Amino acid sequence: MKHPTHISAELMATLPTLSYPEKKIIIVDTLEKLEEAVHKLNTQKLIGFDTETKPSFTKGVINKVALLQLASEDVCYLFRLHLIGLPHSLMAILANPSIIKIGIALRDDFSGLRKWNNAKPQGFIDIQQEIHKVGIQELSLQKIYAILFARRISKNQRLSNWESEELSEAQQHYAAIDAWACLDIYHEIKTYIE
Repeated sequence: MKHPTHISAELMATLPTLSYPEKKIIIVDTLEKLEEAVHKLNTQKLIGFDTETKPSFTKGVINKVALLQLASEDVCYLFRLHLIGLPHSLMAILANPSIIKIGIALRDDFSGLRKWNNAKPQGFIDIQQEIHKVGIQELSLQKIYAILFARRISKNQRLSNWESEELSEAQQHYAAIDAWACLDIYHEIKTYIE
């Protein structure tokens, strides 16, 4: 499988936008929902991972992670950490080396999660550390996905308020797509990285 090493902004602009897959999104904003989600995720061997943080437009102010996305093949759980915190049962999934979590630019995500507690994540694969094995030199999720699948991931919601009272449908789709995209990329390149 031969892929381009790079993709231009001009070519990216011509690609069709990735549409929301017909999969389930579950917002986890109570401890009851948390336990149900954790129970389901503990049965998975592989999950997509991402986080979102409310942007700060004040110099020197960095907010805590507001949203943690964990996605199986058919369900994405959106954990609203600013409402439920980072409970031990959820942290246990992030620290479980038997559940492989696939993400991108994980150092930033881990740094944000450490603001909640001294998290010790295990069992993670960072796409940025593996993608060069298939000859791709890009590091952003959007560009890697475009090279592999000829689809553009919209980033319109990236700077939205992830701590708002209700997440809009657009925010939910954006957050879930990022976690599922990590799984898609992993499945596409796994024979080269194992």
